[in-house]
Parts: sequence; structure tokens; C-alpha cells
Amino acid sequence: MVLDTATCDRLMAAAREAAASINCRMSIALCDPGGHLLQFCRMDGTFAGSVDICQRKAHCSAMFRAPSNAIGDIVRERQLTGFELSNGGLMMFGGGFPIEVDGELIGAIGVSGGSADQDVIVAKKALEAL
Repeated sequence: MVLDTATCDRLMAAAREAAASINCRMSIALCDPGGHLLQFCRMDGTFAGSVDICQRKAHCSAMFRAPSNAIGDIVRERQLTGFELSNGGLMMFGGGFPIEVDGELIGAIGVSGGSADQDVIVAKKALEAL
């Protein structure tokens, strides 16, 4: 399976709906397994900095096939200074998740605009639409 346009549309709609349900404006990025952007949405009123953050969360999750916060936990625990500078820059806190189907990585999602906990809620809701 690939993360095609129809699937991206479905995930993006679910993410926007989840963000609206918690009254939070967000930026949402979907990328392929190589971390390349497939689809992006910046909801009205979302702060500009969230654009880069959501894309880097998705990229981080795709590159390391793990939630962005899990990568951050490892980096902090092992004091891997400078790790966040690798791969063009990573965001290693909540809101990024790999997208897998039958054990195969097909992409990743990154969400930014709320607290890390809100970003995680929205990303997980989007993944339920898979």
C-alpha cells in the first residue's frame, strides 16, 4: 500500500475535524516513507512557526519509524547532543507518528499548533481514519 491522495485526503480531514473538536488551530503534514511532503494544511489562524514544526515531526517519524516524542526520549536519555540537527533538522516531541499498514511504513504524520498533548490527540485521531 502507498499513501495515495485519497488516503491523504481522508487522514487530513480527520485531523482537521479532531483539531476543531478541541478548538485548536493546527498545521498538519503528511509525508512519504522518505520524509518528503505529500500533503499539508495550515488551518486559519495557526501560528506561522507550526508550519516547519509539523513537517519536521512527520519527517522525524518517517526517518526513524517511531513517534517523534519516542525519538526525543532516547536522544535526551542518552545525551545525543546535536542529533536534532541530523536529517535536515528534526522535531523530537509529541505530534509525529509513522503510518504503517501490515507492518510496512507508508508515510508519517506531523501535527503542530497546540500543546504536545493536543498535537498527539489530533495525530492519533487522524490515524484512526486509515
